[in-house]
Amino acid sequence: MTPDALAALVRVAAQDVLANRGLDVSALPADVGVERPRNPEHGDYATNVAMRTAKKAGVSPRELAGWLAEDLAARPGIASAEVAGPGFLNLRLAADAQGALVGDVIAAGAAYGTGDDYVGRNVNLEFVSANPTGPLHLGHTRWAAVGDALGRVLAARGAKITREYYFNDAGGQIDRFVESLVAAASGKPTPENGYGGAYIAEIAAQVVAAEPGVPALPDAERDETFRRVGVNLMFDEIKRALHAFGTDFDVWFHEKSLHDSGAVDAAVQRLKDSGNLYQKDGAWWLRSTDEGDDKDRVVIKSDGTPAYIAGDLAYYLDKRARGFDLCIYMLGADHHGYVARLRAAAAAYGDDPDTVEVLIGQMVNLFRHGEPVRMSKRAGTAVSMDDLVEAVGVDAARYALIRSSVDSTLDIDLDLLVKRSNDNPVFYVQYAHARLASLARNAADLGVEPGEAYGLLDHPREGDLIRTIGELGEVVRAAAELREPHRIARYLESLASAYHKFYDTCRVLPMGDEETTELHRARLALSMAARQVLANGLALLGVTAPERM
Repeated sequence: MTPDALAALVRVAAQDVLANRGLDVSALPADVGVERPRNPEHGDYATNVAMRTAKKAGVSPRELAGWLAEDLAARPGIASAEVAGPGFLNLRLAADAQGALVGDVIAAGAAYGTGDDYVGRNVNLEFVSANPTGPLHLGHTRWAAVGDALGRVLAARGAKITREYYFNDAGGQIDRFVESLVAAASGKPTPENGYGGAYIAEIAAQVVAAEPGVPALPDAERDETFRRVGVNLMFDEIKRALHAFGTDFDVWFHEKSLHDSGAVDAAVQRLKDSGNLYQKDGAWWLRSTDEGDDKDRVVIKSDGTPAYIAGDLAYYLDKRARGFDLCIYMLGADHHGYVARLRAAAAAYGDDPDTVEVLIGQMVNLFRHGEPVRMSKRAGTAVSMDDLVEAVGVDAARYALIRSSVDSTLDIDLDLLVKRSNDNPVFYVQYAHARLASLARNAADLGVEPGEAYGLLDHPREGDLIRTIGELGEVVRAAAELREPHRIARYLESLASAYHKFYDTCRVLPMGDEETTELHRARLALSMAARQVLANGLALLGVTAPERM
C-alpha cells in the first residue's frame, strides 16, 4: 500500500465516521495526508486528520481520533491504529498489504514514480543560456545539471517539456569577443574589457585556418568574418560540452533572430499601442514596479535604440506564440531583477504573470585539499564545465550539483567526489544499485526466482525498505511542484541506506545446500523493487545506474 493509497483509505474512513455520527462531512480537509513518523515505535505512518477536522466538526480531536482508530483498525490492510498526543493517529500496516507494494513496483518498472499532475501543461524550460563568449563556467554547469533534471522530473509527472537554450548573440558582449579574437590573431594584448584565456587564441587560430586571408581584410570585413566564424565555433564548443555532460536541448534560440526579423520592434510597438509603455526623459519605460521591481525599466532609450529588455519582450511573445502556457527561466545569481521585469512583461501583454516563473541559482565553489580551486588552465578566468568533468567524471559532477538546493551557494569537495567510499554520496547510491545487480546475477546462477509471498516480509528492516520504496511517487511529485530535483537525490540516499541495512540484516539468497524458501523469493522480489526504484531515481537525475562497480 502506497502512502497515497493509505491517505485515500484514511479519507474514506473519516467520511464514514463523520457521516455515521451525524457530523458535517465537509469539515474534512481536502488534503488528507499521512507521513512516516521519525520514531518507528510510533507506527508505520501517522496522520493529523482528526486534529484538522475536529473543531469544524464540533468534537474534540482525541474523541474523533478514537472513532477513526476504531474504524480503521477493522479495515483490511490495517494492523493497528492508535491515538497519540492531542489527536494524532498512528497506523501500522498489515505485512501483506504493505508488501503488495513490491509487486506494484515490479509491474510498473520504469514508470514507477511517474504521475499525471502536469498532463496538459506545455512548458518551455530555458536554462544555461550562457553568452557565446567563452567556455561554460561552474554556474552554467550547475544549471545544466539541475535544469536537465528538472525537465526530466516535470516530464515524469506528465508535462510536455521543451528544453531551450537562448544564445545572446546580439549586443556589446559579442563585439568585445570579436575584438579579443582579432587581437589574438594579430598577436596583440587582450583589449580592455575583452576576453582572455587560451580558448580565445585557439578560436582565433581556427578562424584564420578556415579563412586564411582574414587578417589582411579591411577592418569591417575582417571583424564580420571573425564574428560569423568565431561565434559559431564558440557555439559548437558549448554544444559539445553540454552533450558530453548529458544535457541536450530541443531548441537553440538566437537572440539575433529577434532583432533581424523585426520581432523586437513589433513587441515594443504592441506595448506602445496598448498604453503599457510610458514616455519620460525621451525614453520609453515599462511599469515593472507593478510586479515588485525596484524601479521601472527602460525599453527604448532616449537615443531610440532598444534596451536589453526589449529583446526579452519579443522572446516572451515568441514563446507564447509557440503555445507554451508556462515559461520557466533558470537564471544566475546576478539576475534577481529579472523576476519582476519578466512577470511585468507577461502582465503588460495581458497574460497572467504566473505564466512566467524565474528560478535563481547561486554560485558554486570548488575545493581540493582544502583549498579553493579558482582558475582554469584553458578558460583563464574561472573553472569550466570541462575542468569539473575531467576532475570527477560526469556522474559525480551532475549528482553533486543537483543534490543541494539551488537557493544556496554550493561548495564541492573534489577529493570527496573521487573517493570510492560511503562518504561520497553518488558512490553510495550507485554502489547500492550495483550491489543489487550483483544479487540478481547470483540469484540467476542459483536458479532462484522472485516470489509473491509478500506477507512474509514482516522484519522491521523489510518494512522500512518497503515504506521507503513507496515514497518515490510523492518525492517526484514534490520535486516537480517545488522545482527542487535535489529532493530526489536526498531520497535516493535514504533508499540506499535502507537497502544496505536490510541486506546486512536479512539474508536474501540461500547459502550452501540450504533449501530455497518463499521468504528467500519474497526478499529477492523486494530487492528487485529496490533496484528498480534506484534506477528510476538516478534516471531522473541523468546519472547512470551501474551494473558493476
